[in-house]
Amino acid sequence: MTTESLDPGLVLLAFAPVFLLAIAGEAWYWARRDRSVYSLRDTASNAALALMHQASDAFFLWLMIRTVYSWCYQHGWRAVPETAWSFALLLLLQDFLYYWFHRASHRVRWLWASHVTHHSSEGMNFSTAFRQSLTYPLSGMWLFWIPLAYIGFTPDWVVLAVGLNLAFQFFVHTRLGVRWPWIESVFNTPSVHRVHHAKNPQYIDRNYAGVLTVWDRLFGTFVPEREAPVYGITRQLRTHNPLTLTFHEWRDMFVDAWRDRDLRYLWKPPEWRSPRAPAMAPLPDAQ
Repeated sequence: MTTESLDPGLVLLAFAPVFLLAIAGEAWYWARRDRSVYSLRDTASNAALALMHQASDAFFLWLMIRTVYSWCYQHGWRAVPETAWSFALLLLLQDFLYYWFHRASHRVRWLWASHVTHHSSEGMNFSTAFRQSLTYPLSGMWLFWIPLAYIGFTPDWVVLAVGLNLAFQFFVHTRLGVRWPWIESVFNTPSVHRVHHAKNPQYIDRNYAGVLTVWDRLFGTFVPEREAPVYGITRQLRTHNPLTLTFHEWRDMFVDAWRDRDLRYLWKPPEWRSPRAPAMAPLPDAQ
């Protein structure tokens, strides 16, 4: 198994028809049972955000493969042979790093400014997986995968592993599927991820799993689905404008930092307030 035998772009592109068919099938299913699950305006927003994100992400990953990831691979350990077993190891290590990226995206406001877009919908269906921000490269998502290139995984393999992880996660964005305790003891499931998207107090900042829930269990962030989830963010936006959905938290973060003359807003948790903040200032999004 070598990089010459796999084109990560073509492999990931092959998933596109599967995703679109899944959305169409799920929308048809809910149209006969509960029309509120799929909103035309919300789904259109998700699609617009997906296109914006894909354009940004494709260019930036292309740039990173040819610069930072390639440099790290060429000057790193070069200790990993290209075999099926090493690719399996890559998937495991990438999922571990994804857990920490995802957790940081909820607890560091600079990262949350990008990730909040994904959580801002009050819906939960397959199209919600497409609700992403074009600012992920700015917030630094790509930094989390650098260790993989440095220890010896080729840049193409790293990009493929990230893409496969995200492709798997598409299928956990749904209201379909009950709890499967045996499966969710190891793998992310729709039930596990519904908790993650909920703003119920007991569900906030829980279940960061990409593929494996073992990281949540090891680091104390796992919570099973018991109470019905209420989706969205604690300071809900009432708009479907893709630009507002993309940039509102960046604006609020910089406004807070400027108003209170406190740069800690950039790296503190989303709910953090400076001691200099006005007593009645509105709280930022907390998820």
